[in-house]
Amino acid sequence: MLKKYKLRSYNFILVFILIVTSVFALAVVNSANSAYTMKQGAGMVVSFIIMIIVSFIDYNWILKYFWIWYGVVTVMLIGVLTVFGHGSHGATRWFKIGPIQLQPSEFLKLALILLVAKLVAANKERLNSIKFLVLIACLTLFPILLVAMQPNLSTTILLCLIVIAMLYCAGVSYKIFGIAILIAVPIISAFLIYVVSVEHPILIKDYQRKRIVDFIEGNKSEEVDMTDAGTYQQAYAVQAIGSGQLTGKGLNNNDTSSLKNAGYIAEAQNDFIFAVIGEELGFTGGCITIFLLFLIVLECIIVAVRAKNFEGRLICCGVAVYIGFQTFINIGVVSWILPNTGVPLPFFSCGLTSLLTLFTAMGIVLNVSLQRNVERDDDMFADDFRG
Repeated sequence: MLKKYKLRSYNFILVFILIVTSVFALAVVNSANSAYTMKQGAGMVVSFIIMIIVSFIDYNWILKYFWIWYGVVTVMLIGVLTVFGHGSHGATRWFKIGPIQLQPSEFLKLALILLVAKLVAANKERLNSIKFLVLIACLTLFPILLVAMQPNLSTTILLCLIVIAMLYCAGVSYKIFGIAILIAVPIISAFLIYVVSVEHPILIKDYQRKRIVDFIEGNKSEEVDMTDAGTYQQAYAVQAIGSGQLTGKGLNNNDTSSLKNAGYIAEAQNDFIFAVIGEELGFTGGCITIFLLFLIVLECIIVAVRAKNFEGRLICCGVAVYIGFQTFINIGVVSWILPNTGVPLPFFSCGLTSLLTLFTAMGIVLNVSLQRNVERDDDMFADDFRG
């Protein structure tokens, strides 16, 4: 489980980026809603410590028990839908233990990354086999469907994107992807036609249908529909970002024109925290946020390229896709270029489960990086980097 590592081989660059991102994120959370500062700060510290511990645990040992991680998370998802689930905002997605809420769908992101990495690495010669791809589809779709039933459409889409992207990185044939696209396009088109034409669809909730229809029809008029939470959340978020201009109004400001101060940005410390960044730190703050998250994704990709084996490479690709796509979806929703969905901004939005999952994933990436540097000499590293 544990190996002897050289401290000089540790990826201190990634750790430094994560520290800077966490401090910046906590400052934004404090400005968005100071009532969550202590809780979020404590969550960050605990998650960071867990990341350091995990970074010294051999990722091959973690992969050895991928069935356990997959099974535990799946059982938790079943528990949420049966007797242990806690509901909020029309969805049942959480376990509630006293003041702490855990969202198993967050853990599933990492569990699926480990599952796909292990199975694909162990069956590289069967990667383009229909039987193997069907097996992967069945194993991944079962817990994903449990997430969809909560309902949680945004996380369902994100989980599917993670699995598809990992298969692409693993080297699945372009022919297979082409066939899949030819099948998926008419299915998605039929689904959208169904959603638009049927007033009370069976497959999704009414509020989900309304958000999709509003987005398709371009319902972004200045007259905000106050009867729909999703519509006014996005409308006010866009106004807040625009009002920040270049440098913003400042963190913890008392500006009477602030939409956040007036309470118009719902879930300011959660899914819409980027609107707070845009209003209080302006275009500059938004760029800094995106740049920090880009650096984290870039480091994951660099570690993937230098990984000592196929499993490590796939894990890092999966984590990069996880953070990259989730960032794109969150900012896309806040800026109203995507329909309203409940996806947190990585490392910034409040949420203990999200922090635990993200920092645990980063701990595994750090271990992949650590082993790569330990087990290959500098000449081999130079050859890999050039080639």
